[in-house]
Amino acid sequence: MQINKNRIVKSTHHTKPIVTDTLYIKDNKKKPVVIFCHGYKGYKDWGAWNLASKVFVKKSIFFVKFNFSHNGGTLENPIDFPDLEAFGNNNFIKELNDLEDVINWVTTNPDFKNEIDINNITLIGHSRGGGIVTIKASENKKIKKLITWAGVSDYGMRFPDGEKLEGWKKQGVSYILNSRTLQQMPHLYQFYQNFKDNEELLTIKNAVSKIKIPHLIIHGENDEVVLPIEAKNLHSWNPKSELIFIDKMNHPLGCTQPWGKLIMPFHLKKVVKHSIEFILQK
Repeated sequence: MQINKNRIVKSTHHTKPIVTDTLYIKDNKKKPVVIFCHGYKGYKDWGAWNLASKVFVKKSIFFVKFNFSHNGGTLENPIDFPDLEAFGNNNFIKELNDLEDVINWVTTNPDFKNEIDINNITLIGHSRGGGIVTIKASENKKIKKLITWAGVSDYGMRFPDGEKLEGWKKQGVSYILNSRTLQQMPHLYQFYQNFKDNEELLTIKNAVSKIKIPHLIIHGENDEVVLPIEAKNLHSWNPKSELIFIDKMNHPLGCTQPWGKLIMPFHLKKVVKHSIEFILQK
C-alpha cells in the first residue's frame, strides 16, 4: 500500500497549505477515486478515519483525505488546532475552494496518471463536510458519485439569530469550547457574512435538487447532532438518491478521538461497507 501523508496541495485561492494524504495500491491499474471531507472541528486523521481509508484501499480504491486549509491545523500539527486565527477566518466558500483545488491536484498530478480513473470520482463528506461535497458535486462535472455520512441539510439553520446574532456582529467574534483540547475556538463574524453573501450557492437544498449522479445518504438513527430528519430532507429533495439509516448509530459513527483500537467501530464498519458497495457497483 502506497501511503503519502501530509503532502501539501497549494491553493489557487489563498496562501494557506492544504495538508493532504493519498492512499492506494501502486500497481499501474486505474482505480476509482474517493475524496473525503471532514466535518466541523474535524481533520483528516480524526477518530478511525485512517482505519477506514485503508479498507477502501484494500478494495482497489484510490483514497484521498485532507484538512481544509483553515480548519486550525498546521503541517507540523494537523491533529490539534494551533492556528486559531485560521479557524476564525474559515468559511464555506474557502472549503469549497479547497475541495476544488484538491480535485484538480489529484486529477492532473502526473504521479497518479496510471493509478486513477478520472472518470470515476466519488466525494464523501461527514457532517458539515457532507454539505460541502453535495454543493461541489452539483457544480463539478468531474464528480460521478456522491456519499454523505451524517451530512447536514441546511447551513443557515446553524447560525444564531436575534440578540445572539446582533451580539456576534457587534463583537465581531464569538467562541465555542473544544471539549477535547479545551480551547476557546473563535468564529469571526465574516463567517456569517460570507454565508449571506453566497446564500443561494450555499443553500444545500438547491444543490441536492440539481444532483443527477448516483447519490447515497447514510445517517444514524441516534444522531443527536445532525438529526435524522435532515437525511430525510436530503432524500426528499433528490428522490432518486439512496437513503440508509443505521440502527443505534450516533453522529461520529461510533468513533471517538483518539481511537486507540486496531479495528473500526461496529457502525463505521457498516458505513464503509455500504459506501464501498455503492462505489463499486456499475
